[in-house]
Amino acid sequence: MPTRLTKTRKLRGHVSAGHGRVGKHRKHPGGRGMAGGQHHHRTNLDKFHPGYFGKLWTLVPEETRNKYLSENASPDTAPVIDLLSLGYAKLLGKGRLPNVPVVVKARYVSKEAERKITEVGGRIQLIA
Repeated sequence: MPTRLTKTRKLRGHVSAGHGRVGKHRKHPGGRGMAGGQHHHRTNLDKFHPGYFGKLWTLVPEETRNKYLSENASPDTAPVIDLLSLGYAKLLGKGRLPNVPVVVKARYVSKEAERKITEVGGRIQLIA
């Protein structure tokens, strides 16, 4: 049967409006913000935000890496990595690069990342 009032309006006038006698809709029952992400909220994060936790092994697939690292790879071709299409805006300088020139497209690049890429003969293309 359709009613004139929504559930929240129906509960007005009843002492705690459906939120219990003791707590009365207070405090933060599950913790604040992202608290419990690796404990009691883990199922939610695994289901709706896969990949939120853990390290990213690599952006370049192994087949592509092997193609450019093999002995018969031509020296005048360099792999192009577009970070924006992979979901990343800034390139940071942690980690090691193989001795192969690489072209990286990114919105922001740290000084350390720029140094490492130019040392191996690569280039950086800034994307607006």
